[in-house]
Amino acid sequence: MAAARKLKRSRMLGMVGTVGSAASAFASTAPWVQCYGIARAHMNDCAATTHSCAGQSIHNGGKYSFLLIPKGLCQKIVGGSLTLPGK
Repeated sequence: MAAARKLKRSRMLGMVGTVGSAASAFASTAPWVQCYGIARAHMNDCAATTHSCAGQSIHNGGKYSFLLIPKGLCQKIVGGSLTLPGK
């Protein structure tokens, strides 16, 4: 009985590990783009013209702050832009 339970548990853990590794492999190969104008305050991904580091934006939807998101999603978000304003 104990051996059957151990076998079942190891099978379940193996399936969970396989799903997790497949998800992380997909995430690392997906094309990412900079989407301007959608970052919430203190949640931007990188430097902008008004600050020099991630997380330093002080306004929601700052037009110079961006988030890295999967390609094709930015155009579907209200206020999202693939280009830096003024360019």
